[in-house]
Amino acid sequence: MFIQVVQGKVSDEAGLRRCMDRWAEELQPGATGFLGSTRGMSEDGTFIVVARFESEEAARRNSERPEQGAWWAETERCFDGPVSFMDCPEVTEWLGGGSDDAGFVQIMEGHTSDAARMREVLTQAGDQVHQLRPEIVGGTLATDSGGGYVETVYFTSEAEARAHEKIEIPDDLRSLFEEEGRLMGDVSYFDLHEPMLVTARRT
Repeated sequence: MFIQVVQGKVSDEAGLRRCMDRWAEELQPGATGFLGSTRGMSEDGTFIVVARFESEEAARRNSERPEQGAWWAETERCFDGPVSFMDCPEVTEWLGGGSDDAGFVQIMEGHTSDAARMREVLTQAGDQVHQLRPEIVGGTLATDSGGGYVETVYFTSEAEARAHEKIEIPDDLRSLFEEEGRLMGDVSYFDLHEPMLVTARRT
């Protein structure tokens, strides 16, 4: 799997919504290798799309389509300032990678000194996390070539996520959480209170 993260501050939310709806209706059917996406608006007005593709080549083919370029030229005008793109060729799914039924999504971004170990910790903690925090329905960790990462965590609801934040963590799991925290470094958090979750239709 390959993940591309697109984000920027929005100036025209209604216009952006129309553009995203048009992409789903008109462009998504021709996006070969597109697996799905998670997108939404955070409280500070940042719009984020975490788009999943079968491969980096599939993502590039999509970007090179003329209709994609025309669509983006219109969509880009809905943002206030520059839009960033982050290409992540290394992707790890844990607890099944999440669910389109999730009611709340939290996205964490930063840089890590050891992406491989970060992936190991997430995988190792997966089953215990599911038992301790059943409202977590999965997640993905995507990293780029420079140590940048985007971790996307899917919850059944925000209320349940907040209710379980203060739960007491067993010692063995706490050590993994603490190690993950050290590996994550300084983190930027983006909460998607009304996430739009899409899995590509198979034909």
